[in-house]
Order: sequence, then structure tokens, then C-alpha cells
Amino acid sequence: AAQELVDEGVVAMIVSCDVDPAVASGVVAQAAEIPAASSCASTPTLPAAVGPYMFSNYTADNLQGAVLAQYAREQGYQNAYILLSRDTPYTEKLPEYFGEAFENMGGNIVAVGEYATGQQDFSAEVTNIKGLDPQPDVIQTSAYEPDFPAFIKQLRAAGIDTPVLGSDGIDSPTTFGLGDVAEGVVFSNAGFASPGSPLEAYEMAYEEKYGEPNDTVFTATGYDLMMVIAAAIEAAGSTEGPAIRDAWDNLENVEVATGLITYKGQGRVPVRVVALNMVVDGDRVHVGDFSPDIDMIPAP
Repeated sequence: AAQELVDEGVVAMIVSCDVDPAVASGVVAQAAEIPAASSCASTPTLPAAVGPYMFSNYTADNLQGAVLAQYAREQGYQNAYILLSRDTPYTEKLPEYFGEAFENMGGNIVAVGEYATGQQDFSAEVTNIKGLDPQPDVIQTSAYEPDFPAFIKQLRAAGIDTPVLGSDGIDSPTTFGLGDVAEGVVFSNAGFASPGSPLEAYEMAYEEKYGEPNDTVFTATGYDLMMVIAAAIEAAGSTEGPAIRDAWDNLENVEVATGLITYKGQGRVPVRVVALNMVVDGDRVHVGDFSPDIDMIPAP
């Protein structure tokens, strides 16, 4: 599919959210000297894995992990349990980044549990959590559907009410439809439509155009990427791949739907704010926007 796009003469390529196909597509674009990016892949090593024509756009996993760790420590949580899957970089590395940042901030990881993608029986993991000493003050995972709904349902059914921290993978209608079991879950994503914010303006424009409210930030980050590509082409004054690539790599403070985004000096992984949100009565409530100190963000 990527080769077909190259053959059609595209000047930039948007690849998938999942890292493995994003790398495969990016390698094809790289060979043709066509800049490529994903609107939602968050693995910070993605650009380096492909080459100088590959960019990220979304909030990186190590940045999300650091923000979640900062929030956890600010809540006074001392002992954390991590649940990860080694089946994808996202479900493995983001919890590990959280754990590294949490310990660097003085916290303690009491245990690390593992699951398989697509797993629907979490009884063993839940039993392990119940038997931990000390008990965790907080549980962090980057599991997403269908794994996250299965886990949180079984966790709460076992009487474990420990706070749960998730990531942008659960920013979906499924999570908000889980009812009481998801109440109080805090998760990170790329932005929140605060009054007067660029994201609020985007949400209003979206609803006006499509006749219904937007229900996920991923549409906004897709729009962000189109704005970034446009800014790079404008700055390059050209639609030639090398010129776009160089201009893109030097973009600073580009105003997009989720705020400001900067690439200059960042190894093609942008700097942007991380929003934390809480599930309350089946809706998304803004906890706050966070920008951790650079030295607290784990190296990718």
C-alpha cells in the first residue's frame, strides 16, 4: 500500500498508528525520500527506527509515562503495580517508562504483571495483586480494548478499588461506557478542550461540520498532522521531499488543534503538552495539563 502511494507521487505520507506497520510503511517512504509520520503512534523510538524522513506527531510514550508518574507522586502514591504486555512496544514500554520515572521520583514498584494481547481472563493477575505486600497504592497499565475493559471489570469484581492510571489507548467510547468499574480512572492523552483553547475551537468546528460531537482526541491529532505538513511545505516553499523534511525538522511552535507543537532539536519527536483526564459518570473530566522537567523524562 505504501509503495502504491509512492508510485502515485505523494509528497508526504501518513502511516498507521500501530508501530510495526508504521515502520514498514515508513521504510518505503524513506527509500523514496518522502517525509512520513503517524498521527497517533506514540513510540518515541519510531523515527530513529526508520530514518531521517520519519517523524512522530503524537505525545510520546516516555513523556506520557513521566507525566503519569508525576501525577501519581503528587497524589502521595508510594507503591505502584505495573501491568504490561510485551506483544507491542506501546503496551510494554509505556508502563516501563512510568516505572522508571516513578522510581526516580522516589516511588517503589512492588511488582510487574504481564498479559497477552487479546487476553480476556485476568484472574491470575488479579489474584497476584490481592496477595502483594505491600499493597499497591496505584496500578498503571497501557492496556487498551478489549484487554483493558476485561482487566478493570475483573479487578473491581474482586473488590480491589486501587486507583488505576491508563494512557491514551483507552480514550475511547468503550471506556466511557463501562459504568462504575471505570469511575475514577485517570488517563493521559494529547489534549483537553478547555474553554477558550484551540482544541475547543476544533471541537466546535468538528460538530458544525459533521453534525455530532467528536468523541476522541485522535481526530484532533490527525488534524494536527495535516497542519504540521502544511506548515512544513509552506516553510520549505517546495513540495520536494528533502526540502519538506528539512523544514519539518525545524518547525517551532506551530499552532495546531491541541495547542503548540515543536520539532526543532527534538530528533523528529515533538514536544507538546500532556493532558490528564479522569472518567467521571461516563464522561471525560480534565485533571490538568502537564509538562514535566526534561530530566524527569526517561530516555527512549
